[in-house]
Amino acid sequence: MRLIDREEVARRLTYDVAIPIVREAMIALSAGTTRQHLRSIIPLAEGRMFGIMPGAMGETAAFGAKLISIFPDNFAKGVQSHQGVVVLFDPDSGAPVCVLHAGEITAIRTAAASAVATDALARPEASRLTLLGYGEQAATHARAIAKVRKLAAVDVWGRGAGRREAFAAKLGAELGLPVTAHAEVEPAVARADVICTLTPSAEPILKGAWVAAGTHLNLVGSSYAGPVEVDNDLVVAARFIADSREGVLRQGAEFLRAKATGLIGDDHIVAEIGEVLSGRVPGRRTPEEVTVYKSLGHVVQDLATAWALHAGKG
Repeated sequence: MRLIDREEVARRLTYDVAIPIVREAMIALSAGTTRQHLRSIIPLAEGRMFGIMPGAMGETAAFGAKLISIFPDNFAKGVQSHQGVVVLFDPDSGAPVCVLHAGEITAIRTAAASAVATDALARPEASRLTLLGYGEQAATHARAIAKVRKLAAVDVWGRGAGRREAFAAKLGAELGLPVTAHAEVEPAVARADVICTLTPSAEPILKGAWVAAGTHLNLVGSSYAGPVEVDNDLVVAARFIADSREGVLRQGAEFLRAKATGLIGDDHIVAEIGEVLSGRVPGRRTPEEVTVYKSLGHVVQDLATAWALHAGKG
């Protein structure tokens, strides 16, 4: 059985490789080609979790599962918060053929999916990116979104002043762009064309009143029913696109909170991103519209990128 470690994933799964693969995977999910269960999460102590995500790329295609632990306190130790493996099975023999480092795949494919959504939903001239959060997903999102929009500047917010400033300096040097660190969220998003929320916050950090007309948002930090990053006003006002309709109806925390108050119904999810990508449902309709892509992450993204690495791409 082959093993593809973190270093090999990072070297070969570039955003030029990952973005088109994730795009096709999300189209396949919305077309009903793929097979997957919602993630099963086992809560552990101190906010830690263990998740199990099984799926198949089709009835006769590659299948497998991601086994992933989420330890938020790892970030302070300089260790990835997501640890685990993706296990691939051969569609012809049913044999397990490859084990890959899930933490690195998760980091890259999540950002690639947000880039796919940004390309489909953000205004073509969007050039200013705001990152709410400075964890491991912040850097990957900046790198990925720079592949689909010509960025002129990046703004960053995070609670820790020293880390916030250090992250901004490092990212600015890497991208060759001005990156400004902010102590408050409102000024960080004031001029944003694209906003990515990338925090483990249990309560909203971003208010709809602070978001300018025409902004596109990728809501990424909350991946299960519970913690929310944005308020109800933003959810209600936005054209709301899901990575998976079923997933958001079951586990999309921001959507579920707004629904529980009676402000929206299930039909507030206007489409899955795969439906927008295939042309079945329009994405952005006007330059002034606020669009939201709610990212939960699905195993088809993991399987598609992992199978590409196993097959020799990248």
